[in-house]
Amino acid sequence: MELIDAAPEGAGPYGITVAPGGDVWFTLVHSGEVGRLTADGSVRRYGLGAPDCGPAVITAGPDGALWFSRMRDHRIGRITAAGEASSFPVRTEGAGPYGIAAGPDGALWFTELGAGRVGRIGVDGEVEEYPLPLAGAFPSMITAGPDDALWCTLNQADAVARIGLDGEVAVHRLPTEGTAPVGITAGADGALWYVGIGGGLVGRITVDGQVTEQPLADRAAKPHAIAAGPDGALWFSEWGAGRIGVLHPDGRLDGYPIPGPGAEPHGIAVGADGVVYAALERGQILRLGA
Repeated sequence: MELIDAAPEGAGPYGITVAPGGDVWFTLVHSGEVGRLTADGSVRRYGLGAPDCGPAVITAGPDGALWFSRMRDHRIGRITAAGEASSFPVRTEGAGPYGIAAGPDGALWFTELGAGRVGRIGVDGEVEEYPLPLAGAFPSMITAGPDDALWCTLNQADAVARIGLDGEVAVHRLPTEGTAPVGITAGADGALWYVGIGGGLVGRITVDGQVTEQPLADRAAKPHAIAAGPDGALWFSEWGAGRIGVLHPDGRLDGYPIPGPGAEPHGIAVGADGVVYAALERGQILRLGA
């Protein structure tokens, strides 16, 4: 395990992704910046011209740029590999965009925490929005599924939603009350996997809505984000426990405590080489693996 100093105290590394070229990009939620970690271990930060914009989740886009949510000023951001940043407004007032993922249709799809909607933005900046059927559901993270649809967690509804490319929504209720799902990812097994920050568990949902859940040994670990590795392992951040957890393909759970106090791991990503990265709010990027 390697800990890389990435930002001053208080900047708040939050979302993280590995770009196709291998660079690691991350958001700084409290300072209004996006950072990049290169293979030689150097870090560069890019200001967005809006320190209070609240950049949250970040993902690689289909156009070679990085796209991210700006939850406090209700915009979707875009930054090129050269560090040139731009942004686009979300139509709904108080939307609070949060999760974001590349869809199978060449667009980016995002959730709106404050408005209870899911949005779609083309690489040209054109935005469409689709309402969810549950009021106050708090749609959180989102991922492309294996069925040419998008899947997102509904944190306050203890549910997972499937959104078709036509905007049609199907809601799947989860069996554990108080699960409060946040992170979600597509697994190598053709299912979707999520973590429950309230329930202290890892869950699996098939494309036809069949759910199984596996509780963590520490139900108070507050698992936050989850990412699939190329070998079928599921990696997740345990925000409340200061640990990185992993569910192996054979069903075995394991964990890696992060040295030092106040780590607060949030976003997590796995590269094509199987190396795991996590954003630690105390100002570091964690690197785990070969």
